[in-house]
Amino acid sequence: MENERKTTGKKREIQGVVTGNKMQSTVKVRVDMVESHPVYKKIIKRKKVYFAHTDKELNVGDVVTIRESKPYSKKVRWLVIKKEE
Repeated sequence: MENERKTTGKKREIQGVVTGNKMQSTVKVRVDMVESHPVYKKIIKRKKVYFAHTDKELNVGDVVTIRESKPYSKKVRWLVIKKEE
């Protein structure tokens, strides 16, 4: 029982578009979010860039799903789990 690790929850999975693939086994993924302003109720588009580890050959414009993972480097904390068709 001492060797069992408890998982505290499910890791986040988000979908985004590959915007850069110049690095070795790492891609830049842009995630677009649409949310409403809390006071003015205006629809706001936000985007965020994540660095994700991958072993697959991905091109710019591919739609992928990424999941939180262990740190692979200083900036890379996400893992590409599948490419959308």
